[in-house]
Amino acid sequence: MNTLDPKIHARLCKNGIPQEEFEASLGDDCDLTLELFKAQGMNIVLDNGFYRFKTALTSVDDTLFCIVDVESNGSKPSHHQIIEIGAVRLQNGHIIDTFESLVYCTDISDQIQEITGIKVEQTLKAPAMGKVMREFRLFLGDAVFVGHDAKFDYNFVSAMMERVGLQRLLNRSLCTIDLAERTIESERYGLAYLNEQLQLYKDATHHRALSDAMTTTKLLKRTLALLPNTITNSEELIAFSKEGKRLKRPKVKKEEKQEEK
Repeated sequence: MNTLDPKIHARLCKNGIPQEEFEASLGDDCDLTLELFKAQGMNIVLDNGFYRFKTALTSVDDTLFCIVDVESNGSKPSHHQIIEIGAVRLQNGHIIDTFESLVYCTDISDQIQEITGIKVEQTLKAPAMGKVMREFRLFLGDAVFVGHDAKFDYNFVSAMMERVGLQRLLNRSLCTIDLAERTIESERYGLAYLNEQLQLYKDATHHRALSDAMTTTKLLKRTLALLPNTITNSEELIAFSKEGKRLKRPKVKKEEKQEEK
């Protein structure tokens, strides 16, 4: 078993599952299964007779976030690959570590080379995918995986893990687009646009992995400061990012529209 029934998953996010019931659902290899889940980033803990995700018991401040950005040579994880990955570990509002690596690749289109500034000559000298993914798996641990359009980065990283013989990711995830839409009024929510409007990271180099991860980190910190007081743990934070009411986007003034033409 390397996944959970959706109903069990939902209960682990909130009130938890009684110990006997959950252990019975995992079978005789319960302890081994829990360790395998943890190795894939899903940390399930026993608390007062109930199993819950660790994130359901961890305050937002104490949560370890891993803010990730990848650059790839295409849009489909099944056909393309990561060419650069950057990540920032954040806890209690402090950056505690960073990760950055190009990845060996022999095929990058001219368009992507122009967008990212990453040349084939650079990736030919980069570490192999297996080495980078194994090092990043250790760096990520069971942190909450954060990305600006997290699904894209998460799916690419998970696919690359499987490609090199590792298990797919099971980390809890958080999207800063979703979170920004519920905490910041903005006409648009692209990372470059928000960086310019909110002056998040003056040294940003858009479409380079660590730089975008750093910009996203600063955006995450900004959004966390704007959360409702009712949100106390990271599972509530994740739920709010998906279910909270989106803020109304400000209307563009007529003169501004004319200037844009």
